[in-house]
Amino acid sequence: MANKTIDMSKIRLLLRLHAQGYGKKTISAQTGIARNTVKKYLLRFVSLKITLDYIHKLNDHELEQLFADKDKEEVAVSERYATLQALLPYMEKQLKRKGITRLSLWEQYRQQHPAGYSRSQFGHHLQEYLGRSQPVMHMEHKAGDKLFIDFAGDKLQVTDAQTGEVRDVEVFVAILGCSQLTYVEAVQSQKKEDLIKVCEHTLQYIGGTTAAIVPDNLKSAVTRSNRYEPKINEAFASFAEHYNVVILPARAYRPKDKALVEGAVKLIYRSIYPKVTEQVYTSVADLNTAIWSALEEHNNAAFKGRDYSRRQQFEELERAALCALPAYRYEIKQQAVVTVMKNGHICLRADKHYYSVPYKYIGKRVKILYTSAQIEVYLSYECIAVHKRDMRKYQYTTLPDHLASAHRYKSDWSAEWFISQATKISPEVADYITRVIERKQHPEQAYKSCSGILSLVRKGGPERLTRACRRAAGYDNYSYRIIEDILTRNLDQDDTEEPSGYMPEHYNIRGSSYYQ
Repeated sequence: MANKTIDMSKIRLLLRLHAQGYGKKTISAQTGIARNTVKKYLLRFVSLKITLDYIHKLNDHELEQLFADKDKEEVAVSERYATLQALLPYMEKQLKRKGITRLSLWEQYRQQHPAGYSRSQFGHHLQEYLGRSQPVMHMEHKAGDKLFIDFAGDKLQVTDAQTGEVRDVEVFVAILGCSQLTYVEAVQSQKKEDLIKVCEHTLQYIGGTTAAIVPDNLKSAVTRSNRYEPKINEAFASFAEHYNVVILPARAYRPKDKALVEGAVKLIYRSIYPKVTEQVYTSVADLNTAIWSALEEHNNAAFKGRDYSRRQQFEELERAALCALPAYRYEIKQQAVVTVMKNGHICLRADKHYYSVPYKYIGKRVKILYTSAQIEVYLSYECIAVHKRDMRKYQYTTLPDHLASAHRYKSDWSAEWFISQATKISPEVADYITRVIERKQHPEQAYKSCSGILSLVRKGGPERLTRACRRAAGYDNYSYRIIEDILTRNLDQDDTEEPSGYMPEHYNIRGSSYYQ
């Protein structure tokens, strides 16, 4: 504590201001106590785990003894006490190891020092040492505020039914801050697809969304860790946006930022792992069935020393504070970066299918985000095209608005379109166009001929084009060139050379039977 003895009334005022929510700077100004000294007294108050009401019941002498600087007191230290004090730093490190408990440390201590402290005295001195070396702040978690997530360090196993190969699977753990309702699921990996899947399952399990999700600094969640502004993985950020939650990654190498889920992992090692490791599972689904059965027992078991469970606390305090789930469940979006081809389409290589984008983006590098039902095309975070996903290989999905004016005209070409345009001129022109389409070997050949024939209406008008089609049909000649020749030579206006519709017989004419 401070070198100069401080009046006990100031200590009482200091603690009262702290309980009212004032900061160290304000407390220092109002009490006249140095800020560092204020900090030391508050750390001592937190480490003692006592309340302000308890402080009020103490007289000044008792309060002075409680906050006395024991490092400067002249106390007689016994050999037994000195021996234990020398071991405490080692024991503090051991407690950080998995599976090490205070009971196991005490048993080890008594084996080496049979005349040492009893378990209760050992625990008292160890707690006092930890309180001095590891001051912590008690965190109050608001209902519906945070969901803490992590992967357990110890993995579970699944055995292949055919080969007998045993492979490890990850174990995901999530816990609500207020009620401590826990969710556990085995999953193939810690990749973003699996992380998002189990986070989505967690939200479905609790029946709502929290204000924030607190993950570890996994690569599948955080692309680049930073104390102030960590960069969230795009896929995980998209998941968070869909459910309207904030991602608040814990600081790197700061396990106390997510102490609640770290504690939950330790609890499932004792409450779930022993129940599921007794059997052999041939699939992750079978393993999860066993995990969820044990999980329900875990959530419905009463807290130690209390008469209510995690499930009861969740139903009473936290369920109503959760935000409603969106109408549609989240579906992870895959990504691909491609270049827009010269024909105004991009290729989704996963399906080998082509989708149109506005022609002005030809040659640009664009990003595709796609799900099982839809694909979206982005350029510099701007969505430039949306299509329903079509998994037919080597096919094109084209929106007319995406094409240039010339291409858009050609995209409308079809037999029905040309016949309808010809019908607007006359039935005879429509009949002629139909015959042109029927006689061409490839549709594109016919469409070009039809386009040329219909364009000749500008040369002579509907009446001349009708007579020209009638005359060409009489020759049994169906092509653009014959119509153009008739109009150029004005044969449509010459009634004397009306064709008979068939060729005259002649010994030098072989006829169609010759080519059979």
